[in-house]
Amino acid sequence: MTPRTARYAKLGAVLLVFVTFGLAWHLGIFTQAADPKTLARTLVALGAWGYLAFVIAYTVLQPFGVPGTVFIVAAPLIWPWQMAFVLSMVGTMSASVVGFSFARFVAKDWVSARIPARLRKYDEALERNAFQTVFLLRLLLWMPQVLHSFLGVSKVGFWTHFWGSLLGYVPPLLFVSYLGGEMFDASGKMQPAAWPILAGLLIASLLVVALVRMREQCRRLA
Repeated sequence: MTPRTARYAKLGAVLLVFVTFGLAWHLGIFTQAADPKTLARTLVALGAWGYLAFVIAYTVLQPFGVPGTVFIVAAPLIWPWQMAFVLSMVGTMSASVVGFSFARFVAKDWVSARIPARLRKYDEALERNAFQTVFLLRLLLWMPQVLHSFLGVSKVGFWTHFWGSLLGYVPPLLFVSYLGGEMFDASGKMQPAAWPILAGLLIASLLVVALVRMREQCRRLA
């Protein structure tokens, strides 16, 4: 690809993002996606098309501002936990790929200048052990837009990011999908029982992190 072609491709991608945002705003999608209850009601009304609408909306909107938690909370309010988990995984991975790719191939310089210092400390870890670092970051932080961007401008390879993210997402998304009915009411608001569940998830995640680090230290000493 020539420099001119690459420049036009980047401009086209940026234009597509703005057009998509404008269309979503005109159709009121942001208002519907801002609340799990509203989103759930909209998707139920779409019937079987709700599956596709969920994944597309998640993929397009989450990398550019709409919290992913809105979608993963809405999913178990609509579908059985197995389907909620599958759709949450597909949507989360698609959104992660879009956010990663946009930062790497379209707006790398602009994004790189805006990465918080608290994430920059992971640069060395990514160079030393990229897969493990991506896995742990996804396990603990899930899918914030700034993490998509940070990984996109880092030196981690696309497929390392893909598989590390996939494995890192499985525990929290499975957890939320399976226990979503106990954690959130029909309006998507968190119930009191959610706090012990979330605390358990956090403790389990920290234990995984500790075990991985202990394994790495033992391997270095061997």
